[in-house]
Amino acid sequence: MTPTKNYKKTLTSCYLGFVTQAISANFTPLLFLTFKRTYDISLEKLALIPLVFYFTQFVVDIIAAKYADKIGYRLCVIASQILSSVGLLLLTVLPDLMPNAFIGILIAVGLYAVGSGLIEVLLSPIVEACPFENKDGVMSLLHSFYCWGGSWCDSGIDFVFCHIRDRTLENTDRPLGADPAV
Repeated sequence: MTPTKNYKKTLTSCYLGFVTQAISANFTPLLFLTFKRTYDISLEKLALIPLVFYFTQFVVDIIAAKYADKIGYRLCVIASQILSSVGLLLLTVLPDLMPNAFIGILIAVGLYAVGSGLIEVLLSPIVEACPFENKDGVMSLLHSFYCWGGSWCDSGIDFVFCHIRDRTLENTDRPLGADPAV
């Protein structure tokens, strides 16, 4: 009798991959006003950020669909997570290191867009190929993790801006959560 493979780790990794993709897609637009105030980036330039993200993701989708079988799904998925993480991390430092903050933002967005594009093309087929009993339910749950990731990203940014940023950047002498108008 041959042992049955357990695909729980694969499924969990795919779920977390969709969370990563949601963070990649939703994080930067939440920072548009911060970019405008901090780096004096015009609204026209800010509008280019989602264009760069989705265009890059689209190009990667086309390329990855063609070459993922040759390169290997595992290597591509690991690369997607590394690129997404590095891009998000660079978003925190690259605008301050570059002579033009906008170019630094675009480089970071381009990097994590490549990771996001790989996630989009690879994870659904991986889960679809696994021998789960309730495949429709598993696929539905997989795609719901994008929504969960987006919600967590939005909530995290809201918490930082409403509770932490106000205290550390504006009025360090007032208690956390105190009304700044008082």
